[in-house]
Amino acid sequence: MQSYTIGQAARLLGVSPDTARRWADAGRVATHRDEGGRRLIDGRDLAAFSVELAQGGSGEEVSCTSVRNAFPGIVTAIKLGDVAAQVEIQAGPHRLVSLLTREAVEDLGLEVGMEATARVKSTNVHIDRV
Repeated sequence: MQSYTIGQAARLLGVSPDTARRWADAGRVATHRDEGGRRLIDGRDLAAFSVELAQGGSGEEVSCTSVRNAFPGIVTAIKLGDVAAQVEIQAGPHRLVSLLTREAVEDLGLEVGMEATARVKSTNVHIDRV
């Protein structure tokens, strides 16, 4: 499972690294340390926390911007059908849902907790694996 540094988590959540560090210090999101002593957040924990924040659980004002309709975020849910799939990405306060083929999800190797970028054009949401 992919883990994220405090800085990476902050970028995905749309907050400053100091804010993400304060949340970790307060126990709002679980962390562990790597061999080098860096604090890391498990991808599944970060995905769950990002959904909680989006539902108004931050306690702080969260700002987020979109550059050329790209929304870097974290995969929070994947629903696979026989042919089609639904992928949800939480990008700061934005929840994006993409309907794509099951084959595309498998080719990208998408998993909950993985970093990905949703690209929006008109009514289409495309997913880029990071």
